[in-house]
Amino acid sequence: MRSGKKAWALLSVFNLRDRIDTNPDYQRPPVWTRSQKQLLMDTVLRDYDIPKVYLRHTGEKPDIYEVVDGQQRIRAICEYFEGKFKLPKDADPVDGESIADCGYDDLSVDARLQLDNYNLDMVVIEKADEDEVREMFLRLQNGTTLRAQEKRNAYRGRMRDFVKELASHSFFDAVGFRNSRYTYDLVCAQLVCLELSRGPTNVKNADLNKMYKDQVDFDSKSGVAKSVRSTLDLLAKVFPDKTPELTRYNVVSLYCVLAELLNAFVRTEFSPLIYDWFIEFEQHRQEQGKLAADEADPVPPPDLEVQAAKDRPAGVVAEGGLFQADQDSRRPGGLGKGEGS
Repeated sequence: MRSGKKAWALLSVFNLRDRIDTNPDYQRPPVWTRSQKQLLMDTVLRDYDIPKVYLRHTGEKPDIYEVVDGQQRIRAICEYFEGKFKLPKDADPVDGESIADCGYDDLSVDARLQLDNYNLDMVVIEKADEDEVREMFLRLQNGTTLRAQEKRNAYRGRMRDFVKELASHSFFDAVGFRNSRYTYDLVCAQLVCLELSRGPTNVKNADLNKMYKDQVDFDSKSGVAKSVRSTLDLLAKVFPDKTPELTRYNVVSLYCVLAELLNAFVRTEFSPLIYDWFIEFEQHRQEQGKLAADEADPVPPPDLEVQAAKDRPAGVVAEGGLFQADQDSRRPGGLGKGEGS
């Protein structure tokens, strides 16, 4: 790997935007607020220094790049040139000239020339392999607000790739939270960690970091992988439409319930029952949470036959054929039964 420092005018950066990949798969998604973007452009107009950008040279004729560090700055610069935001209404004048509430097209000729010709220091990395680039990315983020899952996204290995695959599962179309800063990846990593443990375990960041490193050669065709996929498939069947009650926190608990049901019972058509039970439970929980401690109901709401079905001895069929315990047809894997990767 080798690198060299070059100065690129902002207008050149904008003109090359289609040849600069700001979102390679190890990068975090866009997170800057409008005020952060405005501050950057105000800084440029005042001719103050801004941190250098790191690019990886990935192709020639024409030259192609990906951003290793500085994607938020590159995005903000391009968006300002495109007129997607203006400077603050209370921005102070620059050299006696008002820039308040100015988009790029609103600036004077002198201000636009200052912006166009501002030199941004670029470090261009040549002949670097994936491991070197990801290691550089992580080192450059030290001291920033990069979240733990965003750092794990930059790891190499099959576990990272498997979690990325799970995060695109159709079930997440139904949840009531967004994939902000790889939240879906975080939830999926916790689910895999639970399956690998074969029972209750910590799923804190330190535990997930260890899993990513220990399972770098994870087999995506293993029993654990199949168990996670089948439980997510069931969740997608139970919740085919957008369900605001599905939060980042209760999805993990709900997953554990369905994983145990899949492991212990042969299912027929019980998806509507699970859905109704979950919605009733969440509504009751939220209502109880608004009450004072001495007013809250100490007894959980009825669980619509689920517990009754689980309490039946093996081989006994619930009335209506809802569940049937069948030792021969329980799935391999599952929480408490899973095989290692």
